Amino acid sequence: MRRPAPQPSSSLARVPGFRPLLAMSALGFSGYALLLPAAPLWAVHGGASEGGAGLVNAVLMLATVLTQTTVPWLLRRVGWRLTMTVGVVLLGVPSLLFMATDQLGWLLALSAVRGMGFAVLTVCGSSAVAALVDGPRHGRAIGLYGLSIAFPQLVLVPSAAWIAETLDFRVVFALGALPVLAVPFAVLLGRCLDAVDDRAGQPVDAGGPGRGRVLLALVMPSLVLLAVTTPGGALLTFAPQFAGGAGAAVAGLLGFTAATALSRWAVGGLADRFGPRVFLAPLLAFCAAGLAVCAGAIADGGPRPALLVLGMTMVGVSYGSLQNLTLVAAFAAVPARQHSTASAVWNIGFDAGTGLGSLVVGFIAAGTSFSVGLLTTAVVCVVAAAAVLVTRPSL
Repeated sequence: MRRPAPQPSSSLARVPGFRPLLAMSALGFSGYALLLPAAPLWAVHGGASEGGAGLVNAVLMLATVLTQTTVPWLLRRVGWRLTMTVGVVLLGVPSLLFMATDQLGWLLALSAVRGMGFAVLTVCGSSAVAALVDGPRHGRAIGLYGLSIAFPQLVLVPSAAWIAETLDFRVVFALGALPVLAVPFAVLLGRCLDAVDDRAGQPVDAGGPGRGRVLLALVMPSLVLLAVTTPGGALLTFAPQFAGGAGAAVAGLLGFTAATALSRWAVGGLADRFGPRVFLAPLLAFCAAGLAVCAGAIADGGPRPALLVLGMTMVGVSYGSLQNLTLVAAFAAVPARQHSTASAVWNIGFDAGTGLGSLVVGFIAAGTSFSVGLLTTAVVCVVAAAAVLVTRPSL
């Protein structure tokens, strides 16, 4: 259904607290992006197998998902400022400790701590968008917020493996502590959001009737997100291993992250005007097609770098667009007082998918090949697209 034209997004930068949100998110995701491909490589450096390397990001995401379930409770108990400050510290400091060991057990423990901090950053970041900006502009606000977290990934994910192998892993781990620099921005943003809650006269995510129905309303956007982030997590984790060289890995990840950043931003206005549902199934099908191209590029006789870059770019378009669309759908599905619950559930879908992609594709590759692993995730996307088409419209 066509909706009223949204207000210009240029005014979003003037919303109190929005600039600190963008700065905190950019610094926080810089640390996350650097270690996403580098930490599994560091595990391989220490003697881990493909499955063991996949565990590094799987544990990161498991800790993230488990902690995300507690973030709305933390916001009610201690407020935004303290919660976000502790979160960025937990995400940044462990990166420095990676310099001390490449043994898998320690890497998994440090990844778990980082996951706790990442949980706070993700839930609070997307919740803050809904708290600071009015509903008719959620799509564009999420698009700008998405740029702040996608741009670091655009620059750092493709270059992290190159920096580690060409310069030194310690350079990556030092830069991975960038989230600590976000502490002042977390404090500024926290003050704005605590003031918003005070004016509203109720704590974040205050209780209300129909909580079960709220969670049920969030199932479809979360499943769609899970379907697309599973292959996304696999590409981010394993591209340096299956691309056949640092140059091909950098090119593929650059195409993927650039498409993610631009599509997440560009789809915001469309989401505000037409609603998210109409785009879900086509984008899931497009993601499956991109994964099939990637699988063909790295099959026997590969890798074929140009084909791999094309496939990863196709996946990036769906990956970025569906992040925006599913978050808009999640916020629209619940009352304002439940936005932090919607954010937590959405982020659980995002990070569970990233962790599953790392874990499942890693173990499939250990037994067969990366090509088979990617094709498995393509099937998941097709099934999710079919589910969207046959379910009753509610988004």
